[in-house]
Amino acid sequence: MIKTNTSVSKYPQPAGTHVETVTDVEHYTDRLFRFRITRPPTFRFRSGEFVMIGLPNAEKPVFRAYSIASPSWDEELEFYSIKVPGGPLTEHLQKIVKGDSVLMRQKSTGTLVNDALLPGKRLWMFSTGTGFAPFASLVRDPETFEKFEKIFITHTCRDVDELVYSKQVCGNLINDPLCGEFADKIQLIQTTTRQKFTKMGRITELLSSGNLFSDLGIGKITPGVDRGMICGSANMINDTKTLLESFGLKEGSNSKPNTFVVEKAFVD
Repeated sequence: MIKTNTSVSKYPQPAGTHVETVTDVEHYTDRLFRFRITRPPTFRFRSGEFVMIGLPNAEKPVFRAYSIASPSWDEELEFYSIKVPGGPLTEHLQKIVKGDSVLMRQKSTGTLVNDALLPGKRLWMFSTGTGFAPFASLVRDPETFEKFEKIFITHTCRDVDELVYSKQVCGNLINDPLCGEFADKIQLIQTTTRQKFTKMGRITELLSSGNLFSDLGIGKITPGVDRGMICGSANMINDTKTLLESFGLKEGSNSKPNTFVVEKAFVD
């Protein structure tokens, strides 16, 4: 593999950034991979937030928003990324190997955080593609389980292999040092839209038809019980948002918590 990024850059470090080292890379398909980097000692974030990521491969490097997939207590930072042929960042980012350098802006932000939701009993996390990343952070944070009795995570992709990461994260939760005891509170619902799988269909179709609830043997979403988070493609976000509003939920934010929140700032 030809490395496009090394631990030593000929370009000056951009102001307001950290230069961190890649500690691990795992490729799932020709479109998806995850990577871990060192965490700056001074960096603080809330589980579910995103940060701007770039590479030290240009005088003015390209930065893109990436949800942090690791929980706020983790000593490293994990990210889940799509590979975009010809993409200004991911074309090069997908070639990183252990020991390479990654640029990271110093401030994180985002709305997919526990603080942006009013208290409730059930939390629904709706995701497509790499939109699962912030939920990988939240399901490994004890605060999430302190606030909710049951967590439903939906992850929809085109093909079965694209569901490996979410299965890996949720399946390994039982061994998590802080959240292992809460593993039985999570239910992962995976669906595909192209390749044949045990459950197929877009999450919006399963919501609108009611099949999602009948398959789970539970009642429909209600504002007195349920809270929602949405992260995926623009169309998926808009359609799911409309459906949650039809159930009586209202969109919230960091400044005005309510019954569901959305996040659009991630790479997919």
